[in-house]
Amino acid sequence: MMSDTRARDLLREAADAFSPAVLASSFGAEDMVLLDMIARHGCAIEVFAIDTGRLPQQTYDLWHRAARRYGVAVRVYAPESADVEAYVAAHGPNGFYDSVMLRRQCCDLRKVKPLKRALLGKRAWITGQRRTQSATRRDLQPREWDSENGLHKFNPLADWSEADVWDYIRQHEVPYSALHDQGYPSIGCAPCTRAVMPGEDIRAGRWWWEKPEQKECGLHPRADANG
Repeated sequence: MMSDTRARDLLREAADAFSPAVLASSFGAEDMVLLDMIARHGCAIEVFAIDTGRLPQQTYDLWHRAARRYGVAVRVYAPESADVEAYVAAHGPNGFYDSVMLRRQCCDLRKVKPLKRALLGKRAWITGQRRTQSATRRDLQPREWDSENGLHKFNPLADWSEADVWDYIRQHEVPYSALHDQGYPSIGCAPCTRAVMPGEDIRAGRWWWEKPEQKECGLHPRADANG
């Protein structure tokens, strides 16, 4: 297993040099590793989650368990109801299946806009992204300048493999989503996530009807410059 020293040091750097810093948690395996590290090492990092309104029940179950396990108050951000109502009125509840443009519009109102509110007044945010997750993340750096939101972005697990993540979870008995045991290595909104087949890319289950190079929701645009 890769040593967690570098990841821990990055979390401490974010907390000490770029306060206020926040962890953006989707309660995936990587984010649970980071939440455990933050709690274990006493890092002064707030935690928030974006409730898109279409998350799997298993995500809400883990959210509840994690908040109790780590004694952390997870700040929640949700889409504006008027945005959701307008989208559904114009395109139907599942309009995101019809085109990449409509899917990105849905992601924008349910994820990106709430994220921007969550990051207001912050100097750094922490994510669970890893290079090996997808084609869009191959050049991911442990620390970047997020020009879109005007703050530092830390990716402490950028160098980790999937095996590293699960070794840490087993070693420290970190709680994780029941969906991971059902073939879901990457979990997003329920209608946009499926289990992957043997041999498929770990993010093949996210927006599976689209091309791999299109599979980002807008939270992590890859135009970021290193910083």
